[in-house]
Amino acid sequence: MSTYQPPVKDIAFLLEHVVGYPEIAALPGFEHADLDTVVGILEECGNFMSKVVAPTNRAGDIEGAQWQPDGSVVTPTGFKAAYQQYVEAGWGSVPLPEEFGGGGFPRTVGLIIQEMMMSSNLGFSLCPLLTQGAIEALLHYGDDELKQRYLPKMVTGEWAGTMNLTEPQAGSDVGALTTRAIPQDDGTYAISGQKIYITFGDHDLSEQIVHLVLARTPGAPAGTRGISCFIVPKFLVNDDGSLGERNPVHTVSIEHKMGIHGAPTCVLSYEDATGYLIGEENLGMRIMFVMMNSARLSVGTQGLAVAELAYQQSLTYAKERRQGRAIGATEDSAIIDFPDVRRMLMTQKASIAALRSLMLLNASYVDHSMNEPDAAVRKRADEIVGLLTPICKSFGTDLGNELTSLALQIHGGMGYIEETGMSQHVRDVRIAAIYEGTNGIQAADLVGRKLGVRDGASVMEFLASMREIDAQLADAGDKFASIRAELTTQFDALEKSTMWMLRTGRADPNAVLAGSTPYLRMWGLCTGAWLLARAALAAQTIDDAEVAETQLVLARFFAEQILPQCSGLLGSATAGADDLFALDNATL
Repeated sequence: MSTYQPPVKDIAFLLEHVVGYPEIAALPGFEHADLDTVVGILEECGNFMSKVVAPTNRAGDIEGAQWQPDGSVVTPTGFKAAYQQYVEAGWGSVPLPEEFGGGGFPRTVGLIIQEMMMSSNLGFSLCPLLTQGAIEALLHYGDDELKQRYLPKMVTGEWAGTMNLTEPQAGSDVGALTTRAIPQDDGTYAISGQKIYITFGDHDLSEQIVHLVLARTPGAPAGTRGISCFIVPKFLVNDDGSLGERNPVHTVSIEHKMGIHGAPTCVLSYEDATGYLIGEENLGMRIMFVMMNSARLSVGTQGLAVAELAYQQSLTYAKERRQGRAIGATEDSAIIDFPDVRRMLMTQKASIAALRSLMLLNASYVDHSMNEPDAAVRKRADEIVGLLTPICKSFGTDLGNELTSLALQIHGGMGYIEETGMSQHVRDVRIAAIYEGTNGIQAADLVGRKLGVRDGASVMEFLASMREIDAQLADAGDKFASIRAELTTQFDALEKSTMWMLRTGRADPNAVLAGSTPYLRMWGLCTGAWLLARAALAAQTIDDAEVAETQLVLARFFAEQILPQCSGLLGSATAGADDLFALDNATL
């Protein structure tokens, strides 16, 4: 097993030359977050993650989190010590508001910290990830009393947070939940019900766990309109901020999972537990989407992060493993000398570069949507975040699965052996396409909600902005000719499918939903190729021949060998739903 090497140099290049980080640093409130400062922080953070968090990854998989007879949960060897060092170092607080003890850095920086932590240990990273989602929900909807009581210690990481959405009968259909919230005379609510799949629902990393729980109040409307959101702490909090008596929230069991064994996935039972309403009654879905949208970009980044770790390991193995003779060799060759192994490595490297650019681009628009002084600029940035988020979540996790599987393939039979650690990466990343809204739900969101913004004008404006690269590629000369030609072809295919979606959506929504997944893939391929082309163009302007050549090769490889899948998906994206329902259930 190879050790994780944080790709800070690659990230710094993208920040400066591709996703426009200097423009973010120029926004009000980010004067302390200039690029040089950020790169220094990321180097320090990468060193921490590789030396403190990454060594816990294997134990997390082998030992897993353990449920105890008293209902408590113990995390694997090394988790608790690593988490305490993480809190002391303050890494979780970097992108959070200074008002509550955070560093006040842009979300873009926070996402990079998440990526490096996820590569180091995906299971471990889920505790801080869920805590950040809970923090953002409180920041948006909590009153001053709740914020002052809970946020300071959640921002430091001393207190962890969770999201309690799913119930046995209410998975993706959140509106079917039945957990009850009964108003009490003192203004609190008595929360009763069962929640499942609660990541880090109980653990020994922090002294307090702040559950954000969706529940129904008496007389609430049916479905999603009648859902409210509550803080239900593991321990009640005294007026002086100290922890009081245990709230009746019990861990019934933890799931035995395919992967991310180090992260306890709990079944929680609430038995008249004391809860505090966030915002107003029946605002639960709005609050949930604050948590979910934050988490969806982070989960897309999980696909990137595990793919990066698996790529590094497969590259090391390909250099060391000697078997057979490459063309022209006189002795056994390292398998990296064989064209098909090179194809797999290049597919990983180019796709990872595209994914990282896409995730950072989305994060940069999040920063603009929240911090730009001009309201019109904020609004447009928010539209682009809405468009990119389902693409990032779905395309990122789909590729995370595919690229990690390629890394295992490079190992040959050894990849199938547990001791190499490759199977852990495959098992760990598989969940990412499922949770925080399955990838099919992301595709439905794209065609059902995001395409219709301003009657399609929003998405067409973004596509037009991508096409603006054509003139730059033409000016760059012959070595960019194939990239330019392929982008033009695939942008045409994407535009054709988009126009079909917009025409068909109202008259035949089933047809649009039937093609939504391949259509989302088309978007991922085109935006990834476009960003790689931007990177290649930018690299020609800096005084580093190696970087210029690397970025050009990656952009050309992706454009010529991966991007053509886009037009191949046009047929399935626009085929409609007739054949999907042509066979009855019994025949299927």
